[in-house]
Amino acid sequence: MGVELDLVIAGEPMRALGDRALYWPARRRLLIADLHLGKGDVFRRAGIALPSGGTLHDLQRLSALIEHTQAQSLWILGDVLHGPAPDAAWRGQLQQWRQRQGALEIAALAGNHDRALVGADLGLKLLPDELADGPFLLRHAPATHASLHVLCGHVHPQFKQPGTTRRWPAFWLRPGVTVLPAFSQFTAGVTPELQRGEQLIACVEGEAIALPVMMPGVRTSANRGR
Repeated sequence: MGVELDLVIAGEPMRALGDRALYWPARRRLLIADLHLGKGDVFRRAGIALPSGGTLHDLQRLSALIEHTQAQSLWILGDVLHGPAPDAAWRGQLQQWRQRQGALEIAALAGNHDRALVGADLGLKLLPDELADGPFLLRHAPATHASLHVLCGHVHPQFKQPGTTRRWPAFWLRPGVTVLPAFSQFTAGVTPELQRGEQLIACVEGEAIALPVMMPGVRTSANRGR
């Protein structure tokens, strides 16, 4: 595995993994967001050319992360799917992958793309839309909470390398909110305009790279996209 960063979030030791996942050692839990299973199929049916094999590649990355961390559970913070869940090639790949995970607990809360998640029979436990656990509130979209630190996804934060058009998925660390990068390889996203005290951790070719914390009097450019 690539470089990873040990963090303390809301007083809790956590680990940012360069392959777009957050590990919670106290729970032995791997957290990801925005898996978007079947996105390639949806786009190809619409006539948009995307290479096949994206789901299999994402599942292989997940297997490597689970083996590396020895996680006992995998929780997905919304957008497990990217629309309907028909009988497509990715379903068979997912079922075979799930069987290989043995006793691993896999749970998910629903995101805005997960209308078909209920009844999809994907071998995972459905969580409430919001779930408090320790110092954290787990949900899909970013929001603040009066007393809990929010862990979420949804906006697919990215870091834009200055002077280039290259963007990298990133963790977006904000006071009271940590936004995870999209786990799926086939996602666009938002390059946030950082406010005071905010920071990005870029995920560059499997390495987690901490970028400078936003300081008073310094502004970043806002480059937004989807």
